[in-house]
Amino acid sequence: MANNFVWYELMTNDARAAETFYGQVVGWTAKDAGQPGMAYTLLSVGNTPVAGLMTLDKEACDAGAKPAWIGYVGVNDVDAYVGRITKAGGKVHVPPTDIPNIGRFAMVADPQGAVFNLFKPVSDMALPPPDPATPGLVGWHELMAADGEKAFAFYADLFGWTKDEAIDMGAMGRYQLFAAGGAAIGGMMTKPADVPAPFWGYYFQVDAIGAALERLKAASGKVINGPMEVPGGSWIVQGVDPQGAMFSLVSRTP
Repeated sequence: MANNFVWYELMTNDARAAETFYGQVVGWTAKDAGQPGMAYTLLSVGNTPVAGLMTLDKEACDAGAKPAWIGYVGVNDVDAYVGRITKAGGKVHVPPTDIPNIGRFAMVADPQGAVFNLFKPVSDMALPPPDPATPGLVGWHELMAADGEKAFAFYADLFGWTKDEAIDMGAMGRYQLFAAGGAAIGGMMTKPADVPAPFWGYYFQVDAIGAALERLKAASGKVINGPMEVPGGSWIVQGVDPQGAMFSLVSRTP
């Protein structure tokens, strides 16, 4: 079975402000995770946790870390996958580490520098159903790579992802959809020249893109692209939250 994304996390310099912003824009409710020794906030749709939120520590900030979203891919052996990634030319930013009573994770980068996390939970995770109509769930995963074809080959070998439809974007190149054992869950392409570095981006589903755009603006977020209709009929907006983390919104309703 192909590996899939199982969790999402925002690391930011103002957790309380970010909690308020995403609550207003996406509609998530927030509560403390109750994790001993650390402040960690769960962002949920109803009673279903979707993502986590935590404050960047001083050491990370001093090292140049900026607010950003990161996705976790579920694996059956974090240490083994770290070995495969380093052998393929990737890097390890945080070595395999246990989170008491939660699981084991590592922060890594693919050979082109895009960062993501590996995760093996202590027990099976109850993931929300991938219903595209449910606001608050993550509806799409997007990789802007230095070389889209090489990036796909890396992830296909690592996680078992397969090619879905490829969309001709004209001068921007080809946008390759990928699947993890079912319908497409995301796309990847060679990044435009003005994008400084490869990165993974995540699209949060909302009720209607126009209404969400107004909420984003009212909450002091910044729009960097959109709203625009994409192949398949969905509408998207790409933005930056008040702390500087990039994110995207998607809806089937304009």
